[in-house]
Amino acid sequence: MPEPALTDDITASGLDSEVRRDLRGLQRDTADSVARHLVAAGRLVDEDPGLALEHARFARARASRIAVVREAAGIAAYHAGEWAEALGELRAARRMGGGPGHLAVMADIERALGRPERALELSRGPEVRELDRAEAIELAIVAAGARRDLGELDAAVVSLQIPELEPARREPWSARLFYAYADNLLAAGREADALQWFVHAADADEGGETDADRRIAELTGEPLPDDDFAFGVEDGAAAGPDAEGTSSGAEPAADAGAPDAGGVDPAGADPEPEPAADPDGSDEQPAHPADAGSAGGDVTAEVDAASGTGDAAVGDPPPSSAAEHGDIDGDTDEERGPRSPGE
Repeated sequence: MPEPALTDDITASGLDSEVRRDLRGLQRDTADSVARHLVAAGRLVDEDPGLALEHARFARARASRIAVVREAAGIAAYHAGEWAEALGELRAARRMGGGPGHLAVMADIERALGRPERALELSRGPEVRELDRAEAIELAIVAAGARRDLGELDAAVVSLQIPELEPARREPWSARLFYAYADNLLAAGREADALQWFVHAADADEGGETDADRRIAELTGEPLPDDDFAFGVEDGAAAGPDAEGTSSGAEPAADAGAPDAGGVDPAGADPEPEPAADPDGSDEQPAHPADAGSAGGDVTAEVDAASGTGDAAVGDPPPSSAAEHGDIDGDTDEERGPRSPGE
């Protein structure tokens, strides 16, 4: 595998100290090379996910037995839209390192692959109890999207009616949770309620994570505040024939599969991944307990009632897909575009 170019400013010291400790079993030169490529992948994952994946793949080729390297490769593949590869790497990382890993990301991948029932299966597994609150809410958002994929619109709405769905709260996840709830309300035909929750999302969205302002404008028919601001006009002079009126609005929301489930930096992510089906391993079937420790908290029973299904309605394990995924050594699943957790 050809080695992607590295600039002099990319050094192993830029890698999280815990990740560097995981690389200590490698020879010194190899560990340094792997660390630098993981740093490069982390820097590039948002602006150039394809190149980030090249760096992550190179690191994986040199350190395939280290869980955090497989995790980084999985996250980079997720951002690059390589769904089957991402799922295989995250499963491998989970098998090697244990822990809940990136359940929301895996669930979002299953949705992208057309397997929403598997996304729901992941959201009900025993590992959900090990997630912190932010990760559990991200998983709940993805699971609600999976219910929409299955046509269970009312159940999608009910599944997000959790204690954190409080307009006055300002937590890191509040804007995304409010936005996802509004989006599901709109899909269920409750336009007035959806508008109110898009307003709550816009109020909570200080970092511009969502396009709640634009959604409000679409529902009310009113222009965004900056829509008629013209660039190129200086000191009161009229814009010349070449000047263009440009509208500025909120940036579109980032994709969910990305739980974001993600926003995880491949270079410095906490090295506690979820076992994955690596190329030489077989697929595992997660357990299927619909217990109150899942991402949706105590609403599992309500969701099942709203959807008309119980545990038996949930499909196979992992996150979001309909076609059987191929392993990372070659087989590919039928691919679809990324899904937003709120969709």
